[in-house]
Order: sequence, then C-alpha cells, then structure tokens
Amino acid sequence: MSTLLSGAKMLLECLAREGVDCMFGYPGGVTLPFYDCLYDHHIRHVLVRHEENAAFAAEGYARTTGKVGVCCATSGPGATNLTTGLMDAMMDSIPIVAITGQVSTKMIGSDAFQEADTFGITRSCTKHNYLVKRLEDLPQIVHEAFYVAASGRPGPVLVDIPKDVFQAQGHYQPVSTIHLPGYKVFTEGHTGQIRRAVQLIQKSERPLVYSGGGIVAAGAAQELRDFVELTGAPTVNTLMGLGALPSSHPCFISMPGMHGSYAANMAMSHADLLIALGVRFDDRVTGRLAAFAPHAKVIHVDIDPAEIGKIRTPEVPIVGDVKQVLGRINELLPHGNSESDGKLSPARLSWWDQIRAWKKEHPLEPVTSDSEIKPQHLMAEIDRLSNGEAIITADVGQHQMWAAQLVRFNEPRLWLNSGGLGAMGFGLPAALGAQFARPDKLVIAIVGDGGFQMSIPELATIASYGLPIKIVVMNNGYLGMVRQWQELFYNNRLSAVTLDCFPDAEKLAAAYGFKGKTIDKPWQLASALEEAVREPGPYLLNVRVSPLECVYPMVPAGGAISEMVLGPPQPVADAVK
Repeated sequence: MSTLLSGAKMLLECLAREGVDCMFGYPGGVTLPFYDCLYDHHIRHVLVRHEENAAFAAEGYARTTGKVGVCCATSGPGATNLTTGLMDAMMDSIPIVAITGQVSTKMIGSDAFQEADTFGITRSCTKHNYLVKRLEDLPQIVHEAFYVAASGRPGPVLVDIPKDVFQAQGHYQPVSTIHLPGYKVFTEGHTGQIRRAVQLIQKSERPLVYSGGGIVAAGAAQELRDFVELTGAPTVNTLMGLGALPSSHPCFISMPGMHGSYAANMAMSHADLLIALGVRFDDRVTGRLAAFAPHAKVIHVDIDPAEIGKIRTPEVPIVGDVKQVLGRINELLPHGNSESDGKLSPARLSWWDQIRAWKKEHPLEPVTSDSEIKPQHLMAEIDRLSNGEAIITADVGQHQMWAAQLVRFNEPRLWLNSGGLGAMGFGLPAALGAQFARPDKLVIAIVGDGGFQMSIPELATIASYGLPIKIVVMNNGYLGMVRQWQELFYNNRLSAVTLDCFPDAEKLAAAYGFKGKTIDKPWQLASALEEAVREPGPYLLNVRVSPLECVYPMVPAGGAISEMVLGPPQPVADAVK
C-alpha cells in the first residue's frame, strides 16, 4: 500500500533504503523543506563549511568504504561550488550522489534568485545527472542515481530537485527494480579473450602487472594477489592503485610514472607483456606515448569499454569486471609457478634479477639532514607510525608524490588522494569523510601549506564533531610543485609561488579548541608525530621542511618514462670529477 509523503520525505525514505547513514552538506533556501524533514530522521548530516568540501568529504567516505557517498547543496552557488568535487570523483571513478536544490519549476529559466543551470553545468562532470520535474518521478530517479553511481565504472551522479517538488505531496511506492535499457554493464569478460590472455601470460618472458584504481574499485585485491602469486609476475601499482597489492608483498616494485621509481619505469620500458588491470594509461604514467613500453604486448582488462584502446591498442582487450575476469584467469593458470616455488623459467628468473638490480641501482630512500627537516624524512616517519595500516589522505603536489613514494599501504582504501583532477584542498575534507566512515582507524591528513589554506574552514567541522584526525602540514613556504617546475624549466623565475604568511599552528588549533604545534628541527620530528598520534582528539602539526627540495625521480613533460631525472643537476666541477 502506498503512503502519502512530501517530496522531501520521499527523498529521505529513498536514501534510507539505499543504506545511507551519513551525508555531508550545507543548507540553503530551496533545500529548507528537505532539512526540515531531516530534523526528525536518523540519517546523520554533517555540516561542512563549504560545499566543495561536502563533495570531497563524500568522496572520502566512498573511497574508504566502497559505498556511495552522499552530499547535498542548495541551488545556485551551493550547487556550483560542488562541481570541483564532482569532477574529481568523475576523474577518479568514485561513486557519489549529489543532491542539489533548484528554484521552483515555474521559475526555472527566469533568472530567479540563486538560480543556476545545474543540470547543464554538471553534464560534463558527472556520470549522469537528473532534473526532477515531477514528484512521481522522484523515487525512481533517486534509486537509479545510486545504481548508476555504483555500477560498472563508478562515478558521480547528480539529482537536481526544485523546491516545489520537495514540498509537493504524493503517494510513495517503493521501487523494486531498476530498468535502464540504454545502460549496459559488461562484467564477465569474453571467454575467448580470457583464454588468449592466459596463453600470452604463459609465453611471456618479461611480464609486468600494471595495476590501477580499478582493482580497488572492484574489490579485486585478493584476486590480484592470487594472480601475482600464481605467475610470480613483478607488479606496479599506480597512484590510484596503491595498496591494491600490499607494499610489503615480494612481487611489488613501486609506483610507476612521472614520479615513479627507477625500477618501476625501467621495468615498464623493458617488459614484453603488460598486464593492465583497471588502468586508463594515464599520461602521468605513460610519459611520451610513442616511447611507452615499446617492447610489450598488452592485455587490458577494464569495465569501461571506452577505455579499451583509447590510449594504447591492446593485443588482448577484455571488457569486464576485473574481479570476475581475474578470477577466471586464475582458474585457468597452472599453479606452482611463483618464484617462491622455485619453478620460474630461466628467462623469468633473469627478469627478476634485472628488476632487483634496477631497485638497487636507484632505490627510493628517505633523505635526511642534521640541520633541517627533509620532506622525505617526514614521510618516512609517517610511514613508521602508520605501519601500512592507517588511512592517509593527501592534497596535490610534492607532499602527495613523496607520500606515494615512501609511505607503505598494505590494504586497499587506505590511500586517498586527488589523482586525475589534482584538486588542491582535497586532503582535509577527504580525511573528514574517511574518519566518519572508519571511526576505528587512525586517519592522517598530509597536506601542503597551499592546499591546507584552501580548506582551513573544515577545522571547525573537525572540532565540532571531535574527529581525531591528525593534520600534518608539510610547510615549505611555496606552492612546491609549481616552484619545482619553475626552477627546472623556467630558469628559476619564481612567479607567484611564495607562501610567505602562514598562521601560527598552535594558536590556530587552539582557536578551534584542540592542540597544535610547529616544528623545524629534525630531532623534533619523531616525538612530535608520536605526540600527535597519542592525542585522543584532533591535532595540527605544522612541519617546516627544506624549502627548495625537489621530488625525484622526475620525468620531464614530453619525456619517455625511461628518461628520468634522478636527482638535482650537479655543479660543473662535480660533474668533471
């Protein structure tokens, strides 16, 4: 039997049926009917201090749990403030549903107060979007939104709801089925292609597993581990895929790409087979495409058919859910071929010897100093304390790359960063969402002094809810990655990159009612981080690091990934010696 409900109550009923227990938002005029009903509902609403951060927090929740994150904003500026977060979720394939308010249907197109064409604006930064014009369509649309966000290649979906639809009364009937004839998800993979992939894997002498965020999104970490142990194949995890294969696993090399390790990039450049799993051949991994993996045949497994052949044409394309496809490949592979079994072919053993030689030749090691805190030293200490088990969020820039290089992740969904979009200000609100999702976990937000100042308002949210997030600011006084490029490629003409005014961390934290500290000496670092972790509430640690340090290795723009700059340019006198 149907029930008479307002549109706002129908929306809450739909959210509850989708298992939503927490959402992030900021109210406004046209969403007041929804917030009035929310007052009496069990779904927890987290009041952020900026709508962009609502989207980032919903991402943090989704990235940590694999569930759909939910955010909400009002019409006009509230909705437009969400767009950066929506684009970030789109680029990184993160399932979120954004609920936005809209002016009443009769006023749409009249330039009403706080009206914006949210539907048109968000078409390019969502997987799908809806404008709800009739109350009777609302339940179907909301459930479709969750289905589309979570199925296939995940992504953001927006539902724009006019105020009169929120207020209207109608009979609610639960939605039992989702039928979208134009939306097809292929999950199993073609049997013939899977058999071809197995044949190529068995014949290969220098295979390399190129594993990405699709492994994390599909929940395929165990299948990946089984595959790697069956084949003994060396493995790289992309920036989005870190933790998909544990950093402690003997087959794990490191991250590849622009700031990847020498061993990872050389392995990609000399492999005869790339087994690409849930990756999109991003330009930050491939470098100059014509020179990328020139000796390798490619097996590419991805659930999104648009990614197959978009950048590199594979010899064996497989459209399907990487968890299911890997499971079927594992069933067809002979067991007992891993290096630990002593059954690898001589060619494969030689391949491993070469990879170990590359790792030894140019290892990723922390740099330390007696006089100043090196950024690498900071990341090594965070790694020691987190022990591969903490949730680490990051903004974008040098600190992100050093963390990716030097902090271990032994499970998926521990490393949260803005990969494809590269959105500064992501780290702190993402940590907020992650802590709500996993209150049992240590959450550390590693942020730069630039990105942190974009999201400082969320200190109020953290304080208000008593979230025990440890905020570590890697403070070098610059927009570090931009400064690095200006130094290396623009004759050190440092233009608009100096951040010469940063708040006193102790006073800033105290203003919000929690503890903070600034350190600048190497011998202070370990104890200061330990103090932050021991603190039961939030903690703000401002770490002043070497201001002019650069991230290496580095592949210059337009270079092949085998053409890495491995360290700072040497003075002429040293080069002669």
